[in-house]
Amino acid sequence: MEQGSAREGARPAYAPGAFPHAPGNAARVPQDRVPEQARGRQGEEEGARGEHTHGEPPAPRAVRRHSVRGQILDALRAALVDGELVPGQVYSAPALGARFGVSATPVREAMQRLAVEGAVEVVPNRGFRVTERGPRELAELAEVRALIEVPVMLGLARTVPAHRWSVLRPLAEATVAAAAVGDRAAYAESDRAFHRAVLTLSGNEQLVSIADELHRRSQWPLVAGPATRRAELLADAAEHTALLDALIAQDLTVVQALVREHFTGADG
Repeated sequence: MEQGSAREGARPAYAPGAFPHAPGNAARVPQDRVPEQARGRQGEEEGARGEHTHGEPPAPRAVRRHSVRGQILDALRAALVDGELVPGQVYSAPALGARFGVSATPVREAMQRLAVEGAVEVVPNRGFRVTERGPRELAELAEVRALIEVPVMLGLARTVPAHRWSVLRPLAEATVAAAAVGDRAAYAESDRAFHRAVLTLSGNEQLVSIADELHRRSQWPLVAGPATRRAELLADAAEHTALLDALIAQDLTVVQALVREHFTGADG
């Protein structure tokens, strides 16, 4: 599985034109694709290092560094979801940096973050190997997510008024829009945003954080063709809108059936 690995200075183990969201490419990473939590974390990290004190704005160099790192992290996450970073292959930070048109430093920092998330693993003196997730691991992740989210959603269905569910409509529609064009990376972001918004109604920040981390881990690339992927995404997005309709109507029987069904799929 390491035959496509790239050593320091070697040719990248991917085809030209890959990573369309890389900062160095014409199609830059849109800021609305950068997760809100990541944007918030950027400011927190600057303050922790004392780069923003006495009410003064942070130094331009620091702003640029964190902006690039955030875009690289977002581009790498999109590449993982789209399968552009191949499971089992090893990628070096300098090779990826050359592809992105940046130094190896922001790539290495982004990869270290992905290692914490379980998306890649460090290979000493070589780079980072993309984690391979088999059907059993994905099923286990889905099971754990269901154990956490299903009881919470069912509890919220009994207590949250209809007008609070209605404001989530744009988030559900965003998943439909991403599924319609087969944009798996955009779908991954909008899918998590919808689930986060639902769970946030519980008022339990720890629950939201843990569930979101499990959700992200379950989204790494699956072995499927483009047609199958789009069909899966459309079906999953339809469940979002149907679930929201049932929540607004306070139809607990339908809500229970949809919530349990949602977690039996690969992308829910």
